[in-house]
Amino acid sequence: MAATVAAAIVGVAAAAGPAVGSAGGSSGPSMSAQLAAVLADQRWPAPKPGSWTPPKPAVDGLPTVINKIDTQDKVVFLTIDDGYEYDSQFVDIVRKERVPILTFLTTTYVRGEAQYFWAMRNAGSQIEDHTVTHPNMATLPLESQQREICQSADTIAAQYGRRPMLFRPPFGSYNTLTRQAAKACGMKAILLWSAEFYNGTSGPGVGFNGFARGDGAGTGFRPGDIVLMHYRKGLAGQFQTILGWIKQQGFRPAAVQEYLPRSLGGNAPDAPPATP
Repeated sequence: MAATVAAAIVGVAAAAGPAVGSAGGSSGPSMSAQLAAVLADQRWPAPKPGSWTPPKPAVDGLPTVINKIDTQDKVVFLTIDDGYEYDSQFVDIVRKERVPILTFLTTTYVRGEAQYFWAMRNAGSQIEDHTVTHPNMATLPLESQQREICQSADTIAAQYGRRPMLFRPPFGSYNTLTRQAAKACGMKAILLWSAEFYNGTSGPGVGFNGFARGDGAGTGFRPGDIVLMHYRKGLAGQFQTILGWIKQQGFRPAAVQEYLPRSLGGNAPDAPPATP
């Protein structure tokens, strides 16, 4: 767990917030500058102008629901849910290979393991909202749904320094009340998925470690796919497997937040520049 512990130490130091200067007479960046560089959110390459069409806000004013990105780029977006397994080798792969991922964190799993997700954050994973206790949201009243989303967002903001703006409902189950609750909690969009890698488990009709598209259009990747995975035992090896599939099919992982406009919780401008 060396990578996890090291990142946790840095995270605790940053959370405490003392001013740290460079050692006397030392040349080069100060300790505070080095910590800032380590803790800064990763910025990933933005798509080329004209290569994608940003998702649009919902006409009803509630968070829009997104399950893929309309792009010509051969990119896929890797997202990992829950957080009940803690694989330090996976942290190391994400950090060394510089693979953009999103973590949709169920915050009940932060208890006793907050340092693991500090390590994930520092390796480059943005952390988003996946409720407190992982319920089927569509079965709950508005107040309960709002409590699940808001309390999760509060925990993530307090622990990791950034309040999430994207929400993923467990099991992909949501209704209008879910969207209302998400808006009340500051969520800008609900991010679902277009394909799933059943890493560490069996999927219907695809077997153990199987891959399935939600649209039933074959078994390969499509440009703009949002791929669902989970924090499960053996994630490091499973992640290497899907990275191999992505490369074999001529795709690359990209950061979905760079394809989402700021009004929907991403980093892209709301009016992207025109194609040169």
